[in-house]
Amino acid sequence: MATLADVARRAGVSTATVSRIINNSPKPVAEALRERVLAAVAELQFVPNANAQQLARADRSAVGVIVHDVSDPYFAEITRGLQRVATDHGRLVIICNSYRDPERELAYVDLLHAHQTAAIVLAGSGYHDAPITARLDAKLRIYESTGGRVAVIGRHEHAGDAVVPENEPGGYLAGDALYRLGHTAIGVIAGPRHLTTTTDRLAGLRRAAKEHGHRLTARQIAYADFDRNGGGAAAAALLAANPGLTALAALNDSMAIGALACLRERGIDVPGRMSLIGFDDMPISVDVTPPLSTVRLPLEEIGVRAMSLALREGERDGPLVEHATARLVLRGSTAAPPSA
Repeated sequence: MATLADVARRAGVSTATVSRIINNSPKPVAEALRERVLAAVAELQFVPNANAQQLARADRSAVGVIVHDVSDPYFAEITRGLQRVATDHGRLVIICNSYRDPERELAYVDLLHAHQTAAIVLAGSGYHDAPITARLDAKLRIYESTGGRVAVIGRHEHAGDAVVPENEPGGYLAGDALYRLGHTAIGVIAGPRHLTTTTDRLAGLRRAAKEHGHRLTARQIAYADFDRNGGGAAAAALLAANPGLTALAALNDSMAIGALACLRERGIDVPGRMSLIGFDDMPISVDVTPPLSTVRLPLEEIGVRAMSLALREGERDGPLVEHATARLVLRGSTAAPPSA
């Protein structure tokens, strides 16, 4: 295949001139010179390298999105919103799954920087790891210094444009709802300990317990992966350790659905014997039996707002931080405890 250098030799110009012409650079070029270069391109059947074009263009056409796992319904809904805005702006979206591996996340920031993406959106919980957080901040600052834009979702420890879901207030809403129904023996199906989202949602539940004159002990909390299998395993562990439980609060809906399956296998009626509440309000929450009570976050809207922040034009006076409101949604999986 012909190269940029081949075209330059045939047209009798520098490779920089060829690059400016084929990439439509705003720098002026004599029309006769332009025609000579384009004639050489046609004669040699030169096909520009897409990666090289991306690096050469001042107008970056791609945006990068780093999520924990796009197959997770939480991130699938957020990604839907991100892509909608990117498409409206004529941007290609490059989606990277970190699988909750902070080192992989750092590597993706470097990769997206090398590909000269216009913006990077990081979606998902931060980590209780100060060195990792510092390294990530440093990489993002370098990326921004070269013209890239950054927006984060659910990462209140990072400076810059952000959409912050109300995780702590949402945890409070879930706990408050159960205590108001009359439950006092509540088990918590928590996510991984090292994620800030787990800490924030659990803090809201603890605040509700304190307000109602109770507390959540370590025995009442089971940590597991933020997925269906994790929820089922955590529910089984809580039932074994706390036979008197009358309610379970899961810190996301996937875990709640796993807990629901565990309860069904054991013949425990929901909500007659055990109430169950989730978090996020994923689409499947209304399709299970009974329909799942949960705390709703506007997931698709969160994606829309984050990408809008990342692609906003003009000078910036400072970072913008927007909060995504949590709302309680009560359905058929919660009721007063049997003793009531």
